[in-house]
Amino acid sequence: MCIRMKTKLNSFDSSTFDKKAGKIKIVLWLIVNAVIFRNPLVLIQGIKKWLLRLFGAQLGKGLVIKPGVNIKFPWKLKIGDHVWIGENVWIDNLDEVAIGDHVCISQGALLLTGNHDYTKTSFDYRNAPIELKDGVWVGAKAVVCPGVTCKSHAILTVSSVATSDLEEYYIYQGNPAYKVRKRILRD
Repeated sequence: MCIRMKTKLNSFDSSTFDKKAGKIKIVLWLIVNAVIFRNPLVLIQGIKKWLLRLFGAQLGKGLVIKPGVNIKFPWKLKIGDHVWIGENVWIDNLDEVAIGDHVCISQGALLLTGNHDYTKTSFDYRNAPIELKDGVWVGAKAVVCPGVTCKSHAILTVSSVATSDLEEYYIYQGNPAYKVRKRILRD
C-alpha cells in the first residue's frame, strides 16, 4: 500500500545552511551583488575582482566578468586564470564551484549547485559541487546541474542542460545534453 504524503513547504528550514558565512556577511554580499555585479551598468573589472576576493573567492589572473552577473556566495567560488564570464551568468553556488583556466561561460548560462529533495516533505536542499575543468566552454543559456564535472575542453552548446559529467574534448547539446562529436582544436 502506498501512503501519499504531502509536501509541507512551511517546514523548510534554511537556518542551518551556510552557518560558516554568518548572517551579516550574507546580507552584505547580497547588497554588493545587487549594486555592483547584477547591475548592467557597472563595468569596472578591478572593483569586481577586489570585492570577490574580499568576500572569499579565489581568483586567478585575467578574469573578465561582464555586467549583470549574479553570484550567490563568493566564498564558495574558485576561478582559475583567463576566465570569461558573460553577461547575465548566474552562479547559483549553494555548494562549491571550481572553474579551471581558460574557461568561457557565455551569456545567460546557469551554474546550478542546488536543488530541492522532492522525496522529503520539508523540501530540503540537495546540493552538490560543480567543476569546470580547463578549456571548458558553457554556451549561452546553458545549464550545468548539481554534481556535474565538465572535463577538460568539453563544450556545452547553447541552451543545453548538463545533468551528468561531460567527457573531455567532446561537444554536448540538448536537454539532457548528449555527446555530439569530438572537439578538435587547431592553431
